[in-house]
Amino acid sequence: MTLEELRNAVDDGSVDTVLLAITDMQGRLQGKRLHARYFVDEVAGHGAEGCNYLLAVDVDMATVDGYAMASWEGGYGDFVMRPDLDTLRPVPWQEATVICLADVEWADGSPVVASPRQILRAQLARLSERGWTANAGTELEFIVFRDTYEQAWKKGYRGLDPANLYNVDYSLLGTARVEPLIRRIRNSMYDAGMVVEDSKGECNLGQHEINFHYTDALTTADLHAVYKNGAKEIAAQEGMAITFMAKWDEREGNSCHIHFSLADDSVPPRPLFHRDQALFDAFLAGQLACLRELTLLLAPNVNSYKRFAAGSFAPTAVAWGHDNRTCSLRVVGHGPGMRFENRAGGADLNPYLAVSALIAAGLHGVDQGLELEPPLEGNAYTSDKPRVPTTLREARDLFASSAVARAALGDEVVDHYVNNADVELAAYEAAVTDWERYRGFERL
Repeated sequence: MTLEELRNAVDDGSVDTVLLAITDMQGRLQGKRLHARYFVDEVAGHGAEGCNYLLAVDVDMATVDGYAMASWEGGYGDFVMRPDLDTLRPVPWQEATVICLADVEWADGSPVVASPRQILRAQLARLSERGWTANAGTELEFIVFRDTYEQAWKKGYRGLDPANLYNVDYSLLGTARVEPLIRRIRNSMYDAGMVVEDSKGECNLGQHEINFHYTDALTTADLHAVYKNGAKEIAAQEGMAITFMAKWDEREGNSCHIHFSLADDSVPPRPLFHRDQALFDAFLAGQLACLRELTLLLAPNVNSYKRFAAGSFAPTAVAWGHDNRTCSLRVVGHGPGMRFENRAGGADLNPYLAVSALIAAGLHGVDQGLELEPPLEGNAYTSDKPRVPTTLREARDLFASSAVARAALGDEVVDHYVNNADVELAAYEAAVTDWERYRGFERL
């Protein structure tokens, strides 16, 4: 939707609300609901303000210490949410509503560098300096429950009713049980301007996936955030609930596989990997060299690391292979469709940060002229390859000490997200879990 189309829709009364949204550290949409007339007359050209604590809180929206950009000492002032009018699109699951994503700036117009969208923009600028662009596609898995979000909360997330009671991976019969919800999500996202490819069942009970066509990396991250938020809203409207937790239970976790390729900056962009084998090899070698130290951007939460389990289709080894789903990096496609798939990320990742990690790793491989090791044949779970970090603390320490991360992202960004990990770790380590009570109440 263009700004002119929005003005016409406001004039004829078909749109009365604009959601102005940024993506926070946790990958969630945050922002304001604006009257559409006020948006087109004032905010579209000048932006709106938001409290800078939006990029300095934990998942519960609690203010926490350790952030340079926002604090009680600094007064928790405002930053500017600058609308990116190229992101205007309808929100079909909300009446008379459109959404516009925003870049985050300080009052002087300088970027808020720790903002996820600005981090990705910075990495894309590094590619642009070389005449390159990036394409990406994200594949999000989720689990559907027949409980509402409120019922799940009141149950303490125990005894929930999954939408399927057996493995429905590729099952048309099993997925038909949830088709009213999945169909509505598919069609709503199509009506919002997304190119929907398919939906399918997955292995865990009630687990499903909806896939979208790849596009340029920034648009993919934008659509990922809108879709994830919208899927939850639609589920709530249908009296159901969806979780994108990386590891809901002891069965298969929710992944977010990322397909990635480079193109040149011609119009339209032309894919590069199949035309430049040396570039592809060095870029993929960079993924292998940097995966461990950049895992924090693919697996940002304590729960993320419980997904990495042998035989679960979530990777444990830092390895690559041709169409090998046991590897963390899987090379697929041929000709212009040649690409690699990073399988390390869970559905709880922030897409802007995750794609930024892939670009930073790839450019490190290119700049250092890294040679690509031979592909792994067979089962990566039982190989002698280096291991993906197994805890958030390990990933945090690797990221904090990463020269690659600091060179590519900058000290301010690295320190910001290290502090985010520290906040998550402190909250987890202070919690007493059901596992501890069951294990120790009587017997210890």
